[in-house]
Amino acid sequence: MKFKLFFNRIVLSVLALGMWVTPVLADGHKSKMMSSAPKNVELGPRPFFLVEDMDEGELKQSLQQCSEGPFFKTDFSIGHRGAPMQFPEHTKESYVAAARMGAGILECDVTFTKDKQLVCRHSQCDLHTTTNILAVPELANKCTTPFTPAKFDSSGKLVSKASVKCCTSDITLKEFKSLQGKMDAGNSNASTVEEYMDATASWRTDLYSSRGTLLSHAESIELFKSLGAKMTPELKSPSVSMPFDGNYTQEAYAQQLIDEYKAAGVPPSDVFAQSFNLNDVLYWLKAEPQFGKQGVYLDDRYNDPKFDLTRPGTWKPNMTELFQQNVRIIAPPMWMLLTVENGKIVPSEYAKRAKAAGLEIITWTIERSGLLKTGGGWYYQTTKKVINNDGDMLEVLDVLAQDVGILGIFSDWPATVTYYANCKGLM
Repeated sequence: MKFKLFFNRIVLSVLALGMWVTPVLADGHKSKMMSSAPKNVELGPRPFFLVEDMDEGELKQSLQQCSEGPFFKTDFSIGHRGAPMQFPEHTKESYVAAARMGAGILECDVTFTKDKQLVCRHSQCDLHTTTNILAVPELANKCTTPFTPAKFDSSGKLVSKASVKCCTSDITLKEFKSLQGKMDAGNSNASTVEEYMDATASWRTDLYSSRGTLLSHAESIELFKSLGAKMTPELKSPSVSMPFDGNYTQEAYAQQLIDEYKAAGVPPSDVFAQSFNLNDVLYWLKAEPQFGKQGVYLDDRYNDPKFDLTRPGTWKPNMTELFQQNVRIIAPPMWMLLTVENGKIVPSEYAKRAKAAGLEIITWTIERSGLLKTGGGWYYQTTKKVINNDGDMLEVLDVLAQDVGILGIFSDWPATVTYYANCKGLM
């Protein structure tokens, strides 16, 4: 086993030497596509801090041995909206940071504007928390629900929370591009716009929020190409009724996403289109099979009151039925893949059945939970009894990689995953 890991690291080190070299064309000119790809992967101090924070044991010792690198890009490390633990999500700056931390795949969550242009946003209606739209009166006035401050009674007790809803479908692409990204947060107890916008979580930072360049989906494709990264767009569920504006159907929306990759000359093998809507994945399989065969079904059936993670009979469709529909990649949150037995984190029945059915697995999201000293919250709900320090996320990651056998994992700080993947020889 040790020899295999050593051999993998030697191979990957050799690959790393060539991976970031800017291609040179026959005429001696540098390739424009790769001209801004990072020459080196930079992880910063956090992965090393997490390794040192781990409980003593064989895994900690093996990860400590990798502290001097070399470090290189890996498809196992997926930039979830870029690197939003510290950079405004879905911005150029966030994506570049993720690529510098070795993320081999980058995510643009895709929604549409009033003039039916595709843009990168986690939700169609999150502009009030992820951009400065409320500080731009002429655009704030176009929001579906303009800002209303929180109300308090004479004793200071909260009577009603602040309300606001600003959607990409409220404005045009040109107007969207005039905005600046900010850290995703909103203060529902705010009495003013300024107070509402100043709400970044304490375990994040505003240090890099002075510049947040918003991108259209097409612009993200060109950026990702220049960074030498593969792409995993997620077709977001519309917050408006479909068909939108009379004739813009769900199928037209799904097709438009794929069309922008075809127009940009991106090979289907570099695209992992995702959706929580199984019908979107099935549409791609039928209409665009070369892209559809790498379609990713994001599993949020935990929202179904009838769904029970511990009772496979409640999983509709089940894993075999998904495979029979030609779905090949399923992507649940990481807690669905894990359980605890005899004090150890092990694969869940869900994970075992997915693999037995022939499905590959991608999961989400690590580095999105803040401090883990109290169990880690939503993403760690099936393992919280054994989670008590930040280093435990590497224990979780190790089980996901080695025992569940995931293809990759989304991270809000890709350096952490890149470190682990490099150390374990995961490409």
